[in-house]
Amino acid sequence: MPHTTIHYPGKQRFELKSGPGEPAIISYRELGDTMVIEHTFVPPALRGKGIAADLTHDALLEARRLGWKIVPDCSYVETYIQRNPEFRDVLHGGGI
Repeated sequence: MPHTTIHYPGKQRFELKSGPGEPAIISYRELGDTMVIEHTFVPPALRGKGIAADLTHDALLEARRLGWKIVPDCSYVETYIQRNPEFRDVLHGGGI
């Protein structure tokens, strides 16, 4: 099923909706040009479908586009960046 990630800057979160039900989310705090990613949540109905990876990928691309640096307080995002080193350039301080 196709899905789209939407960035809601006012809510400081990204949402990915795939079908009916609640969306998957990444929440963050914005500190100047730094995005502190606090939490990733995928509802049970969407788990096991690569939704968290898609959502994280899209959020990191948006951070890069905006010129933000990332501090991954969320273990999922930290692991995602370790497994996808092409995103290390967006890390605050340059690496995990």
